[in-house]
Amino acid sequence: MTNEGNIRHEIRIALLIDADNSPAAKIEVVLAELAKVGVVNIRRAYGNWKKPELKGWEAALHPFAIRPMQQFDYTKGKNATDMSLCIDAMHLLYTDKPDAFAIVSSDSDFTPLVLHIKERGAKVFGFGASKTPGPFVDACSQFLDLDKIGQEIQVEVSGNTQTETPSKQPPPIKVSPAKLRQDTRLVSLLRNAVEVAQGDDGWALLSLVRNQISNQASFDPRNYGYATFGKLVTATELFEISGEGTPRISIRNARKSRTDRLA
Repeated sequence: MTNEGNIRHEIRIALLIDADNSPAAKIEVVLAELAKVGVVNIRRAYGNWKKPELKGWEAALHPFAIRPMQQFDYTKGKNATDMSLCIDAMHLLYTDKPDAFAIVSSDSDFTPLVLHIKERGAKVFGFGASKTPGPFVDACSQFLDLDKIGQEIQVEVSGNTQTETPSKQPPPIKVSPAKLRQDTRLVSLLRNAVEVAQGDDGWALLSLVRNQISNQASFDPRNYGYATFGKLVTATELFEISGEGTPRISIRNARKSRTDRLA
């Protein structure tokens, strides 16, 4: 017999892909990231599938169980994909009511949609290229720069067979400690989060600091080239670290440490 009290609620995620502005080669990376959070039970890709530019996505639809959503271009030089995706997202928000949405696009046009979804209590995970405009990046609950993580998968169609071939990518470039400290937004986020999470002694659990930042802004350490939040914090050289190698890693503002020693 199953103990209902121990049943873990699976986060239901709706994956909506702007195929016109997204790399098909990174779809496996996107799905792998979302699998860490919950179950992607809605998978749709939007575009005008008559366009030769979407052949890469067309080849990826079947292997990854993605439903193609056809949207013709009503006006030459413009596409209606964005509007179609937004309409579907709103319909899903009020009918199926997913716990979270994942929007794959490098287009800032979806910023109002993201803000509305979050206002209704659902999280939004954004995926896009490095060129993605800041308003869309900042609006998401979490945004992941696809240019900086994962291995591309090229889906090739030959006759009636489909094969997946990994393409090599150089490792992500880590932002240097000096440049991290020059990033005023990052430094402010870290220091403010530590201040909120710290105890009377100035020490704050790393996990609480990470959660505090997640509640404030779209943030992922891999966008800076670091695999984990702890490695990013260490690289800034702005904080003392205690309890490394244990589940209760704590950090303290190095400036406070120096003040305490002078007191």
